[in-house]
Amino acid sequence: MEKSKKIKLFIGLSYLTLLIIFLFLFFSKFSLQELTSYEFIKENRLYFLELKSSNLFLVSTVFLFLTILWVFPLLGFGSPIALLGGFILGKWTGTIVVVLGLSIGATFLYIFGNYFLKDIIKEKFLNRFETLEIKFKNSEFIYLLIYRFIGGVPWQLSCLLPTLFNVKISNFFYATFVGIIPQIFLAVSIGDGLEKIIEENVEVPGFADIILSPNIYIPILAFFSLVLLTIFLRKLFYKN
Repeated sequence: MEKSKKIKLFIGLSYLTLLIIFLFLFFSKFSLQELTSYEFIKENRLYFLELKSSNLFLVSTVFLFLTILWVFPLLGFGSPIALLGGFILGKWTGTIVVVLGLSIGATFLYIFGNYFLKDIIKEKFLNRFETLEIKFKNSEFIYLLIYRFIGGVPWQLSCLLPTLFNVKISNFFYATFVGIIPQIFLAVSIGDGLEKIIEENVEVPGFADIILSPNIYIPILAFFSLVLLTIFLRKLFYKN
């Protein structure tokens, strides 16, 4: 128990330290007023567009690295980075880079949890999820793929729970990569749609202009349809 407390304290302090350093460096370069201004967003959109046109590989590599860091050790979740990926890299490149980055970061988090947090996770969650153990033993990759696709568990926790079932690292990575593609693609598409709206509007567009744009409402409708599907599948998957 004492060891568990020390690990929790170390993780909490490490995360808080990294977050403070990141926020300090970020806000020393940009003010809150700049970040919330339409002109700032529009100007930086042009900057990233020019940078992407001149060196797509470099921009994609940097974004991939930052996405990995976003997941581990910063413990971020997928939606914000997916929207940003679509905004900067576009629909297709953004999907590939974000899915790959999230999968690598999630795998690092899983490995970390397997080595350092396994006892804590078992203590807190084994009774709640022990019915899944038989399913994972029968067909580890397939059930891990379904588990990743349907979600229903906070992203950070979803990366750690498979430590309960001792899944292979390779299965975890590939199941994560394939399983998160649908929802990440839709989120990236929304980010790409926002970029196109900003390109077409000199002034700040109204809410109706944004939500009625086909680049926005089509992926949003698809996303909600996916949510309904995953809710239905979730009830079957987690059923005792």
